[in-house]
Amino acid sequence: MDKANFSAKSSGRLHLAETNAWAFVPNPLPPIIQIDWELASLIADATGKVAELAGIARTLPNPHLLIKPFIRREAVLSSRIEGTQASLSDLLAFEGVEKAPDSQSADLIEVVNYVDAMEHGLSSLATTPLCLRTIKEMHSILIEGTRGDGLRTGDFRTVQNYIGQPGCTIRTARYVPPPVPEMIGLLTQLERFIHEPTNLPPLVKFALIHYQFESIHPFLDGNGRVGRLLTTLLLCSEGLLPQPLLYLSAFFEHHRREYYDLMLDVSQNGAWEEWVLFFLRGIVQQSKDAVSRSRKLQDLRQAYQDKFVTARTNLPVRFIDYLFFSPFTSVGRAAEYLEITPRAVQKNIDKLAEEGVLEEVTGRQRNRVFRASEIMSILDADFTFD
Repeated sequence: MDKANFSAKSSGRLHLAETNAWAFVPNPLPPIIQIDWELASLIADATGKVAELAGIARTLPNPHLLIKPFIRREAVLSSRIEGTQASLSDLLAFEGVEKAPDSQSADLIEVVNYVDAMEHGLSSLATTPLCLRTIKEMHSILIEGTRGDGLRTGDFRTVQNYIGQPGCTIRTARYVPPPVPEMIGLLTQLERFIHEPTNLPPLVKFALIHYQFESIHPFLDGNGRVGRLLTTLLLCSEGLLPQPLLYLSAFFEHHRREYYDLMLDVSQNGAWEEWVLFFLRGIVQQSKDAVSRSRKLQDLRQAYQDKFVTARTNLPVRFIDYLFFSPFTSVGRAAEYLEITPRAVQKNIDKLAEEGVLEEVTGRQRNRVFRASEIMSILDADFTFD
């Protein structure tokens, strides 16, 4: 890390670490943010978009039908930033049918772990405020059985780490986080900042927290994924969203270079305003995306109910809802979840397959898997970014 790249406006200080390499120690939050008209307008826009999404979440007849696929879409996209190749279809197909654990690919394990870590963090909020202990618990779940397993899984690092191209050294690294003693103090300060009252707009506060966590880089692996998990947990814990329907990974993945460059620019030049603007644009765009997908899924669910839940078809509402919860399914898994007989499940699947709602995707006569294609097309569609 080149000392010459850090100006007098840097958001922290340089510290001589091991092997006489420079490490960056960020200042405690909050910094002084200059809120001009552009930033003020974007704060209002982002806040309004989140409120619109929250309104939709509160009116959903069964929000749990959307929470599962939305969390899983986020798991795929956040993991993709780190180089995994598993798709949303891969994940939902794995969860929707019976498979042995050893059939998971390494990439799929990482995505499944992300889902489990997110669900653990969300459930923890019911009894425990967001804290360092919860963050470590999520990290333990996230890393178990992956390429990073064994690198102090579920605990903060005790050695210096650094970020750069493969093969780089600590001296040639693009960024070197704070040494361990400074890291410990910064994590304590970050936890305090998460809970202490502030005059900052909540979404601005979340932008600062995301940067600070990534700049501290407290784990040997998984920092990016944990950092992105935190934003969703903050939106829920601070009451901005009643359900976890907003995620930023699609925006960050689409603007990956800018995402990393802007955080580095905060460290080197104190460019807080540019980072916050970027973060808020992500909030706006991903809120619009979540609103659009939620409405399309609600409309499709209503269309299915109007068409199939009649005296003539006798198709249970629960079976329609189950498809939105699990767009890939087998007879056995649906029977287990709905607590009805496999024979009854097969009859319902046959009806929906005849109507084109479900399609069989294995080509087998036994142990068949069915996909709800219209639901998947909404969940898996690319978002058009501004």
